[in-house]
Amino acid sequence: MNRRHFLAATAAAPLAAAGARLPIRKSILYSMLPPKLTPLERLTMAREVGFEEVEVGTVADQKLVEELKRASDESKVRIHSVMNQAHWKFPLSSADPAVVAESLSGLERSLRNAAFWGADTVLLVPAVVDAKTSYRDAWTRSQERIRKMIPLAQELKVIIAIEEVWNKFLLSPIEFARYVDEFNSPWVRAYFDVGNVLIWGFPQDWVRTLGGRIVKLHLKDFRFQPDPTTRKRTADFVNLRDGEIDWKEIYNALAEIGYKGSATVELSGGDKEYLADVSRRVDLILTAG
Repeated sequence: MNRRHFLAATAAAPLAAAGARLPIRKSILYSMLPPKLTPLERLTMAREVGFEEVEVGTVADQKLVEELKRASDESKVRIHSVMNQAHWKFPLSSADPAVVAESLSGLERSLRNAAFWGADTVLLVPAVVDAKTSYRDAWTRSQERIRKMIPLAQELKVIIAIEEVWNKFLLSPIEFARYVDEFNSPWVRAYFDVGNVLIWGFPQDWVRTLGGRIVKLHLKDFRFQPDPTTRKRTADFVNLRDGEIDWKEIYNALAEIGYKGSATVELSGGDKEYLADVSRRVDLILTAG
């Protein structure tokens, strides 16, 4: 442990013991808000139930892009991040140039959405390992293609935030850290999803290993259920604090690394009462309640 990590850890101890609120901004996915409402009504509801920010998926319709900007300004709910939409159907790791071109076009649209809305990150799933794409190829191809987008990210002042998901890629915190570090750029960092890693690790370990590389967080919870037929465990996403994540350990790890960014809830949507309950659960997480 170097001096910086030692000081961060010792400073976090009294914070955790006292249950002080972590300096993290509460965010919700735009898709969790009732779709029958207008953008302004949706963001106003987010504010009313206790969220300061929202994460929006990539939008191609310029009229909707502008409407969301007005809604954000009027509601005072900041659009802090854009969830890139092209990376699953058109993975950057593909061997097909046409697929890669679509993927890069989608990433460019996401970056320009973010700049227009005043968001500072675009969430990117960097690669997909499958029967046709080896792990090594996914690594090298995706890095090569992301590097092409760094100048635009720098120009727009929007960080490309790499997320770990169920794509058979970046399967350990050490690999994730190395992958990000190899870009050697402040415009490529980590978007850490607390729930996604529970099936193969401990989220608090990932937080401590990734440390200052983390620019944004996703919050969700997870429960394993026994399957009497196969004798294996199935995995289900559940509401925050209803699953198997040790949220007090997450609190301690975030305090230790001094994380001060946004944390976006990524769950299924619902009505205002449900969303208010989700907001309350985030408050408990951020105060080690």
